Amino acid sequence: MTTNYDAIVIGAGQSGPAMTARLSAAGKKVALIERKLLGGTCVNVGCTPTKAMVASAHAAHIARRADEFGVIASAQVGVNLQKVIERKNQIVTNSRAGLERWMKGLDNCTLYRGQASFESASSVRVGEELLEAKQIFLNVGARPVISVVGADTVPHLTSTTILDLKELPQHLIVVGGSYIGLEFAQMFRRFGSEVTVAEKNSRLLSREDEDVSQGIREILEAERIQFRVDATCIQLSQSNGKVGVGLDCTHGAPEIDGSHILLAIGRQPNTDDLNLASAGVATDERGYIVTDEHLRTSVDGIFAMGDVNGRGAFTHTSWNDYEIVADNLLDHGTRSTKDRFPVYALYIDPPMAHIVMTEAEVRKSGRPALIGKRAMTRVGRAVEKGESQGFMKALVDAETRHLLGATILGVGGDEAIHCLLTCMYAKQPIDLIARSVHIHPTVSELIPTMLQELKPLV
Repeated sequence: MTTNYDAIVIGAGQSGPAMTARLSAAGKKVALIERKLLGGTCVNVGCTPTKAMVASAHAAHIARRADEFGVIASAQVGVNLQKVIERKNQIVTNSRAGLERWMKGLDNCTLYRGQASFESASSVRVGEELLEAKQIFLNVGARPVISVVGADTVPHLTSTTILDLKELPQHLIVVGGSYIGLEFAQMFRRFGSEVTVAEKNSRLLSREDEDVSQGIREILEAERIQFRVDATCIQLSQSNGKVGVGLDCTHGAPEIDGSHILLAIGRQPNTDDLNLASAGVATDERGYIVTDEHLRTSVDGIFAMGDVNGRGAFTHTSWNDYEIVADNLLDHGTRSTKDRFPVYALYIDPPMAHIVMTEAEVRKSGRPALIGKRAMTRVGRAVEKGESQGFMKALVDAETRHLLGATILGVGGDEAIHCLLTCMYAKQPIDLIARSVHIHPTVSELIPTMLQELKPLV
């Protein structure tokens, strides 16, 4: 028996529930399919749980520094990992429960639990149920990559499984010196673990500018996190109750032994079990669904939103995907992915936030440009908080004085950078910010000062 709907939404991550609600409000009969937990990566194994644990790690870090602030700590600081996990779980549970109440309260919406599989371009099977609709929206997300030699036999953690550890690692080896890996590296170092990060490239965060990469490494090394870069032949091993990572590095021991291994080497789309071939939906060589700037796939009536389309593995881009699709289908608009700027943050402490072009990209473009840079040691708010590591910098077109890109590595940078981003969306020259008055004392108040001190990029 086939059940007909106006629309089918597969996946309840960031885009899926919002799209379902908009379609429901428009009077459409909608089927929402989720095989596991509502909320997807962000709510269950991504943003929400990790930031909750980062907060616990930050609390431990500040407690250990109490004497710097004139505060007398009555006992040695320790971390109860199980209480950290319990706090995290409660926050996640509350967030997911709110989402479930929202979905169950929608008119014209039926929630299906199970694995979705295409049988044609307009039909999807979930268990014994066959659903059919003229419009289908894919929001199935991505998962950690574990393609490392030895991963099939050596115990290891991923960014998902590490969230529910029962014991604190004595020595955590993090394979991957990028965004996810560094966040967990600092977190568990602050919890009390010895931590070593192995990175195949010659430096951390190779997509960032060299000064950003070096600044981040200095922040983490100050907390006694160890690094092994140029790890060109990473492979996992196990002996005598310990796990190890083979490195083949130019300098240092060829292998590291530890108690736990975290694989943080990237993510892959959840497209391999959707039977996309039966629908005729095209994917690229990595398995990401190919879409145009309006998130339309190769099949009329099928859309792909969020991590699965490879246009940005971020909650904020997934949400914007929903906004683009809804605008075009329901509001007769013309929004597209071409309208948005690439923006993201690394949530170590202090965080690193970046928008649009790096300094290296500006130099490569060959255009005349200006650069402004200011150390966080010259930002009063950072000094007052005792968190003055890092710097801020901005790149500006020398002819139009429009912002090309910016990075803030420092306390509050993930919030302060939005005034620069808003200026870019407003298509205004940086003089708009350079002449504005910001609240004192804040981190953002030094952005106008930085922009008033621009120098030629040579």
